[in-house]
Amino acid sequence: MIGITLTTDQIRNAPPQVRQWIEHEVIASLGLAADAPATPAPPPQMAHLVACSAEEAAAMLSQLQGVLPAANVFLEFARPGVSYGQPAVMTFRLIDILHHTKLQNVGQVLACLDLINKSLAQVRNDPSVRFCGFDNEGHCFIAPGSQQSIARLWRDVIASQHGAADDAVKPAVTSAA
Repeated sequence: MIGITLTTDQIRNAPPQVRQWIEHEVIASLGLAADAPATPAPPPQMAHLVACSAEEAAAMLSQLQGVLPAANVFLEFARPGVSYGQPAVMTFRLIDILHHTKLQNVGQVLACLDLINKSLAQVRNDPSVRFCGFDNEGHCFIAPGSQQSIARLWRDVIASQHGAADDAVKPAVTSAA
């Protein structure tokens, strides 16, 4: 038998698949869920998840900007998640979202995700659409197309911010010369 010691930072910075495997091994070693699969089973509502386009993602972010925690949670989906299943879905750990957004508890994350679901329903004008779904093991699921759209939106936001910063510097440099 070989033992390995990992710091919390090493675990926190590990790829999602590694963190998920560590989580499964710890739970299994404690006997809390010996039969739990390493990959969570998809929840029944996952069949109703829809992929949002880049335009829909931008419209959703515009709606969520008045609720900064919800906008932060929404932009967390720009990060790569773990893809699995057929059809494929992207999975994110709620505890990771909690950690990255600096919210106080998972209940706040869930409240933000509820606002995000409502935002997509408003953008699509269809109350039956779902942006995300959940399982009982603390995972959130979204369509891969949604993750790609949010990642594209995030890159566009950063590029526009960078461009605005460059434009603000140019007049100052020109007038100083």
